[in-house]
Amino acid sequence: MKFSKLRQDEGVAGLTMLLSLVTMLFVIGLLVFIFALMGGEIKDTDGLKASESVSGAVDTSLTFSLGKLTLTDCGASVEGAITSITSFYNESVLVNSGNYTYSGCVVDFSDNEYNTTMDNVTYSYTYAGTGWGVANDTIGSISNVTDWYDIFVVIGAMVILILLTVIIITAVRGSGLMAGGSTSGSTSGSA
Repeated sequence: MKFSKLRQDEGVAGLTMLLSLVTMLFVIGLLVFIFALMGGEIKDTDGLKASESVSGAVDTSLTFSLGKLTLTDCGASVEGAITSITSFYNESVLVNSGNYTYSGCVVDFSDNEYNTTMDNVTYSYTYAGTGWGVANDTIGSISNVTDWYDIFVVIGAMVILILLTVIIITAVRGSGLMAGGSTSGSTSGSA
């Protein structure tokens, strides 16, 4: 019965480990990229941006800047957006809704002349709640995984060097260049 010799790659010690390390880093980077993109799309959905609402918010003594003013409570909220303005008073006079427009938390009076402050504004707005915060924190955490790449590379290189050292020691022992550790042929003196 004849046994076939097993195939053994020579001269590529540690190369498969190095390729495995590079492949692992590539796959981790790809997964981070995919999950960061997916999380970003989830975070930007209108449902998460406007998941909480406040009605009857009142701001007083608002100051204009270039014909616009930012409503305080709405502007302090993440992804805040005005949904409706119930009343707007300038010097105790109700301002007609046709005199202003709003987008986000900013009210635009650029076509009208008013004093530098508004007395009282009552409005409703939506803002991003806890769901948006969780999605935002998750995306940030996933994106920071690539900060660990240096550690993966160093640990992988150490493992490959240790394996190469073991392979070299095994090859040197197998070649017969080193004594096996037994002492033979020692004679004791005759009496």
